Amino acid sequence: MKVLSYIQYIKQIYINKQMLVLMSLGFSSGFPFLLVFGTLTLWLKQAGLALAVIGTFSLVKIPYSIKWLWSPLIDNIKIPYLHKLGRRRSWALIIQILLFTAIFAMSYINPAQNSGLMAVLACITAFLSASQDIVLDAYRVECFASEPNKQANGVAIFVLGYRLGLIYSGAGALYLAALYDWNTAYKFMACGALIGLCAILYTNEAVIYQYKKQKQKITEFLNTSVVEPFKDFIKNQHWGWIILLIFTYHLSNAYVNPLLNPFYDDMEFTKIEIANVMKLYGMIAAILGGIVGGLVISKIGLKKGLFYFGILQCLSTLLFSLQAIYGHNMPLFITVVTVENFVSGLATTALVAYISSLCNKAYTATQYALLSSVVGISRDIFSASSGIVATTVGWKLFFVISALMSIPSLFIISLLIKDDKKV
Repeated sequence: MKVLSYIQYIKQIYINKQMLVLMSLGFSSGFPFLLVFGTLTLWLKQAGLALAVIGTFSLVKIPYSIKWLWSPLIDNIKIPYLHKLGRRRSWALIIQILLFTAIFAMSYINPAQNSGLMAVLACITAFLSASQDIVLDAYRVECFASEPNKQANGVAIFVLGYRLGLIYSGAGALYLAALYDWNTAYKFMACGALIGLCAILYTNEAVIYQYKKQKQKITEFLNTSVVEPFKDFIKNQHWGWIILLIFTYHLSNAYVNPLLNPFYDDMEFTKIEIANVMKLYGMIAAILGGIVGGLVISKIGLKKGLFYFGILQCLSTLLFSLQAIYGHNMPLFITVVTVENFVSGLATTALVAYISSLCNKAYTATQYALLSSVVGISRDIFSASSGIVATTVGWKLFFVISALMSIPSLFIISLLIKDDKKV
């Protein structure tokens, strides 16, 4: 009887129009990512481009790290005519149309003959994708402005859609490229934008926004669109600790992720073995982790969820040290990858929900873009030293050191929980 009631509870939370829309928007947010990174680099390599040239394409990653720079514009500028759809829906609609156009244009390029134009189109696609993230993240946060206790559930479904988008542009693109060719594959990939476009047309604006007067001096615009959101955030007496928490929470994962494939290779796993385990066990575990994370947080609370999932995150990173000891052991490999991805799903849901809870609905896009960029700094900049550390201390100790990196976040969360009890 309890099982049936729990299933009914899950259906009530996750199976409805709002969650279907959020899953579709998550898909729209996720699918462009690999089209300008992993999937694209394989196309470039098979086209015969030198590794040095392929390496320069990593620069298209920049818009994802600095998207907060133009988030105030998206938060405050009204699009002529389309603004009647709403602040978020109007921006999402125009960006998705442009995103479809940019990816479709990439499908007509031969990288071997015109790598420069391909780089330009990839940069445009990355910029549009990062801009779409600003809009869709803000929309997701605003969906639960009146029901903040459901924020984690919304995050779980959005992340589920995001991971499905990665499967579409990862394994899906590779399959199509093998069956036809890369140009045909990218034509199909462009159609991924239609999923988000249909979802935006199907839903309503989450929060009705009253635009400020359009004719503003630059100093006035900067004050209302940049300074005020920052001032609003630092009203929180713990804002410094919060920034440090966001920076360190995912640090153990961020530090090991760039080196996981080289590690697997050193453990003598083949490419096929790695691909099968990651795509099957890893992806399913990550999706389930996200959904379970949302359910658990709705029961025990956001900060407690952050704390417990943070502990599990440290422990799951330690499992890689066990893999380093036993080497090429397939059952252990499946276990380690499954556990790590499941826990990553839990922790990601908790962190994204926490960042979302910090945003004032008046400045949602700007504040969320700014706070999420802190995660990007730990992922993209701080983790650059991971290769040096692994070479110096070896794999076993490297994973132990990495696991310890997230511990400061646990102390900060415990302080915040204690402070809540005092109120």
